[in-house]
Amino acid sequence: MNKAVERLEALKPAERPFLEDPALSYTLPASWYYDPGFYDREKYAIFYRSWHYACHATQVLEPGSYITTRILDQEIFVIRGDDGEIRGFYNVCQHRGHELVKGSGRTRLIVCPYHAWSYRPDGTLAKARNTDTSPGFNACDFSLREVRVEVFLGMVMVNCDPDAMPFGEMMEGLEEDILGYVPEAEFLEFSDHRKYDVASNWKVLMDNFLECYHCHVAHRDFVDLVNMDAYQTRTHRWWSSHCSKGPVNACSTAYTVSADVDFSYAAWFIWPNITLWGMPGEPNLSVLQMNPTGPETTLEHLDVFTSQSTLSEEMANACRYLDDVLQPEDIGLCESVQRGLKSIGYNQGRFIVDPDRSELSEHGVHHFQQLVREAMAD
Repeated sequence: MNKAVERLEALKPAERPFLEDPALSYTLPASWYYDPGFYDREKYAIFYRSWHYACHATQVLEPGSYITTRILDQEIFVIRGDDGEIRGFYNVCQHRGHELVKGSGRTRLIVCPYHAWSYRPDGTLAKARNTDTSPGFNACDFSLREVRVEVFLGMVMVNCDPDAMPFGEMMEGLEEDILGYVPEAEFLEFSDHRKYDVASNWKVLMDNFLECYHCHVAHRDFVDLVNMDAYQTRTHRWWSSHCSKGPVNACSTAYTVSADVDFSYAAWFIWPNITLWGMPGEPNLSVLQMNPTGPETTLEHLDVFTSQSTLSEEMANACRYLDDVLQPEDIGLCESVQRGLKSIGYNQGRFIVDPDRSELSEHGVHHFQQLVREAMAD
């Protein structure tokens, strides 16, 4: 913690205990949401050791097709090989460190724009000019550095940690839970992408997603759409569900739902910064990932998967509601919280948790903050 933050923290209320029991616990200290030193520690304690959503498998469908992504300051790309396998690599040439590819595309050889070293889609060095006369040069020593890749219900997940627990094993029970609401999930296609710049720490956004205590106050259209009486949050080791069974209001002020569905909202949190959404209507699934860009800034990426590669009228209306109403409401809340966390008059709050774990309970936020504490302790 730098000296300016230390002086500020000295004026704040004394720190209260974070407890295992969410009903008795105080929240994380405010400085965890803006201290640059804490953010630097998070890079290694959390993000370089965790699974990150890169893209949907239908975005890299053909051999040689690739797409880039970032895990904080680590640039990565995933590419479909000639053997049909999807692999992930650090997006850096092994000669002098130049970035190899940008955005997305398709190529038979990955050619560095700096000195034209070229790599095959499996990461092996194919050609490096003038190295045939370099003493002891061995092309096998200069393959691209690989990152872990797993495909989960069509979503391509990447991890910088070679020793990380496999995603499917780590998220035990998650696939079955998602398929219980969206049986078609593994057959959906990428159909839309949105992004949002938010002036808040990534954890503020996660805290906000993980409770609906604020929904009746701040999301009038959402409450009109969703059967709030059936809304429940269930926590597991590395993920949690936030779902509402029962009838949807087909003619809500959010958007009109024509499909016959038996749930009004289904969402999941995946450690550390991934949220999945199943909106009522035709088969769909969305990924909203909160990617930190600094201690107090986040870039949210929203990818939408539907039964076809373009949005239907119903799903376009659902996305318009997210874009024009729900996201601006949440972003405004989170940016206000970020400003408030730096107030000398605030340090911690209390989790509001009821015995029934109703839609007003914040035990999902406590679950997430406990995972943050565990990671930072390690």
